[in-house]
Amino acid sequence: MNEMQPTRHHGSCLCGAVRFVIEGRFDHFYLCHCAHCRKDTGSAYAANLFSATATLRWLAGEGRAILYRLPATRHARCFCVSCGSGLPYAMEQMIVVPAGALDVPFNAAPDAHIFVASKAAWEHDLDRLPVFDAFPS
Repeated sequence: MNEMQPTRHHGSCLCGAVRFVIEGRFDHFYLCHCAHCRKDTGSAYAANLFSATATLRWLAGEGRAILYRLPATRHARCFCVSCGSGLPYAMEQMIVVPAGALDVPFNAAPDAHIFVASKAAWEHDLDRLPVFDAFPS
């Protein structure tokens, strides 16, 4: 990861009921294509930041953040009980932060795609699709 990244990262859920700050640097930024992450996001992959040294501090709405752990796996997901937005959580001495939950610009590029062996069957040739700045008319 970029050594020049900021060490304080503010974030929130979509409805704004839950707000947090991450203090410290991220060790990794992965795009995970596993079936669990695809199910969590309803998309091709989850974009998550990982840190073994950063700290998570809730600024508002901590009680609205629900942690779900998938039984018999290492998979977990934290989300806002009101809007369902992904939120950070601590797991196995690691902080996991959905990149989209950050409210401040995070310009570091992802380190890698992971679990690509289980990527969605429709995830191919995506760079050939038309690109729009807004919803197409």
